[in-house]
Amino acid sequence: MTDTLLIERLQTGVRLEKSMLKVLKGLAEYLDISLGDLLEGIVLHAFAGRSAFAGKPELLAVIQQLKTVYGMHYDEQFAHRLAEAVQG
Repeated sequence: MTDTLLIERLQTGVRLEKSMLKVLKGLAEYLDISLGDLLEGIVLHAFAGRSAFAGKPELLAVIQQLKTVYGMHYDEQFAHRLAEAVQG
């Protein structure tokens, strides 16, 4: 696809779990794209009911390696079940 869509991007203050953010940053670096571009791609695929990494076993392997390196020891079963530890 060669068409380009002009858009407006906004800075946001989204909070993410620490190891998940490290994995996402590592994957973005591996793909040589920005973190924002990676997240936009993941969301656009999800909104279409698809996985951004379906049929890409090499990327899934990289993600698994990054999860191990950065201590992300949970998966989709914990969606909507993550709670922040009380700081104090």
